[in-house]
Amino acid sequence: MPDAPQLVEIADADDPRLADYRDLRDVELRKSLEAEHGLFLAEGEKVVRRSIEAGYAPRSFLMAPRWLDGLADVLGSGDAPVYVLSEALIEQVTGFHVHRGALASLHRRPLPPVDDVLAGARSVLVLEDLVDHTNVGAIFRSGAALGFDAVLLAPRCADPLYRRSIKVGMGAVFTTPWTRLPDWYDALPDLARRGFTSVALTLSPDSVPIEEAVAGVDRLALVLGSEGHGLSTRWESSADRRAIIPMRAGIDSLNVAAATAVACYIAARR
Repeated sequence: MPDAPQLVEIADADDPRLADYRDLRDVELRKSLEAEHGLFLAEGEKVVRRSIEAGYAPRSFLMAPRWLDGLADVLGSGDAPVYVLSEALIEQVTGFHVHRGALASLHRRPLPPVDDVLAGARSVLVLEDLVDHTNVGAIFRSGAALGFDAVLLAPRCADPLYRRSIKVGMGAVFTTPWTRLPDWYDALPDLARRGFTSVALTLSPDSVPIEEAVAGVDRLALVLGSEGHGLSTRWESSADRRAIIPMRAGIDSLNVAAATAVACYIAARR
């Protein structure tokens, strides 16, 4: 049985103990704070629960009273304080309406090496320079739902542990092995040496329909490019195969998150 949560009622939005949660609207501020202190934030009852179940150690919790009973087992699982505030005060602290009334600040872990992430993996997503946190979260969610085993990120990709990424991905980042690639330039040739066939979604002249590109592939690395210009010339040319999602004339592309969902669905049935 978990211990009783360490409830700390707070009535002052300026209380210094709430520093982890302050002004969440400011992306640049949050990125700096989270990198400096090695923390990340989980929002919403399901996501908070999944982060703890995945073994992440909490620094603290920020809860509206209505969540105390439903999350009692999670809140009492360690010695992290549970700051209890009214929902109006939570909004004042965070700078936005936390409509789910539940937040947790958790310790980050060191990123695992690529070898560990790829051990036993048959299907992986490889992301180059996606900068939108919502897209990264949605891609993690699609990959997890459709049977992909891991995610690799180029060095400049958005943070999968940023609050918005985690929320959109419904905590898929907690259960999907992932890491950042140490070498951008030779990332795809390195995957080939590890036995993966890289299939890049791109509007290249030699691209073939995705069904054809993934047919017969055992270990697949599905490669996605940035929201703006797509894949770099280096990654497009060094991929083993290039693929498109056939669509109606006059529409040449989908949002990268939508395209990933379609491609994952097709690849899962190869």
